[in-house]
Amino acid sequence: MDALKLLTQQHAEAADLFERFEKAGKNARKTKEQLCQKLGDALTIHNTIEEKIFYPATKDARTEELLREAVEEHLAVKRLLADILQTDLGDAQFDAKMKVAQEQFQHHRQEEEKELFPVVRKMMERDELEQLGEEMEQLGNELKQQAAPRDQVLGETDHPAHI
Repeated sequence: MDALKLLTQQHAEAADLFERFEKAGKNARKTKEQLCQKLGDALTIHNTIEEKIFYPATKDARTEELLREAVEEHLAVKRLLADILQTDLGDAQFDAKMKVAQEQFQHHRQEEEKELFPVVRKMMERDELEQLGEEMEQLGNELKQQAAPRDQVLGETDHPAHI
């Protein structure tokens, strides 16, 4: 799959999980817990794929500033996600933290899809994007085999990823 299509698909999946969390009733504790775990895994896998493969492969003078901003956005989401994962669902601030995470994610998604992806599409040939997408899918599949990919975020909150 084309790398940009893969990332766009992952964005849509995460947005859907955020929406489902938001629509779950206040008493839907088990549903919210499951959605939070799925979202943590999805965002961790997505961020890892971008930071380890996509960003380094697409970094040049045309994208460098956008990528630097993107890793800072990832760091903000990781910090919030780590906080969420360590907060009890019954905590009065839990839903507010999820809402802020959703807003930060939406901002990041819009910047990538409207600013970064069009530049990358012009920079790279179709076969390059396909090959990059295959590498990203492979890493994503490896990460999905872990018991809880979301747990790795707890050790990634000190500084932005190096690109």
